[in-house]
Amino acid sequence: MNLKKTEFSTLMQEPGTGRKNNRKIKELIELNDELENYFRNTIIPQLFVDANLILRKFTPPAMKQFSFDETHIGRPMEDMIDNIRYSTIVENIQEVIRTEEIFEKEIQTTDMRWFQMNIIPYLVKKENRTNGVIITFVDITDRMKVLKELERLNAAHETFIYSVSHDLKGPLANIEGLVQHLVKSSGEIAEKMGEDTRRQKYIADLLDRSVKSMRDILNELSEVVKIEQNFKEHVETVYFENILPEVEMMIKGKIIESQATINYDIQVRETKFSRKNLRSIFYNLISNGIKYQRQGIPPEISIKTGIKNGMLHISVSDNGTGIPEDKQKLIFTPFTRLEKNVEGTGIGLYLVKKIVENEGGRIVLSSKPGEGSQFDIYLQIKE
Repeated sequence: MNLKKTEFSTLMQEPGTGRKNNRKIKELIELNDELENYFRNTIIPQLFVDANLILRKFTPPAMKQFSFDETHIGRPMEDMIDNIRYSTIVENIQEVIRTEEIFEKEIQTTDMRWFQMNIIPYLVKKENRTNGVIITFVDITDRMKVLKELERLNAAHETFIYSVSHDLKGPLANIEGLVQHLVKSSGEIAEKMGEDTRRQKYIADLLDRSVKSMRDILNELSEVVKIEQNFKEHVETVYFENILPEVEMMIKGKIIESQATINYDIQVRETKFSRKNLRSIFYNLISNGIKYQRQGIPPEISIKTGIKNGMLHISVSDNGTGIPEDKQKLIFTPFTRLEKNVEGTGIGLYLVKKIVENEGGRIVLSSKPGEGSQFDIYLQIKE
């Protein structure tokens, strides 16, 4: 509100008006002093730009970082691009003023330094408009160097695993062929000869299983690298009623040998997921339910799908040996095997957990020794 001189004089002469105004002026001066003290002492480069893209204020660290001085105040931000060394800052400011939303970005300036830049709208509540922006720059150059080094190490780790897997598969295939030939020959000879030859066949069978186990380990190592690197598999609509029989066929021998039964309660028929990864989840959980059966008791495995708390809920439970409470966290650790006399590599449950978490989901284990285990998986529902 604008007052004429005579009106202002009259207002000041009203009882108590002068004292009230003096108090407000004093409060404003104190507030301004506090702000000035903050500007002088903050260690973060900050710029204050008005709605017309004019630089109105900056903190002392900005003077050092961007070579600002008092002559820059009151000048358009277009003139500051060479100082800040980031070409699209004007467009970013305009976007924040237009949308009234905070803009965050990791930027690299032309002097090769990295900053976390935040552009925050300065809102005038009474007028419901943006009157400019506050820009902060946090130097993250050292952090980015560490991240780059980690990326390099991860890439080297990935290359090493793939190289080892690839280089070993060649000679392994040769060994596998020779062992299979030995098994076949031993079997033929064992029919005609005595105990020594049967012993040789037994050893050949052991070699054959060892070679196959080694191939499984190499294949799983490759899978570990893919999952750890968030390798993006092809996502498609997968029907549980189709993929579960596929898993059963993969482990048909184990099901028959253990006399296992598998029960289904499919309330949600489909999901959008990597077919290969979903098959891997079911394969590992069902296989474990069979492997860790209680002595003399055929495995019973129950699989359910449904909706719980707005998420896709997949449950796989068994009546096996169960897992002691103090060991339950360990089972998701790579290469951890709780039962040394049970065949396996200790990678399966780790892969399941990584697959689920890479999709933004979670897996929960409930288990009691002698009663069995239940794995509950919660996944985002994808449209």
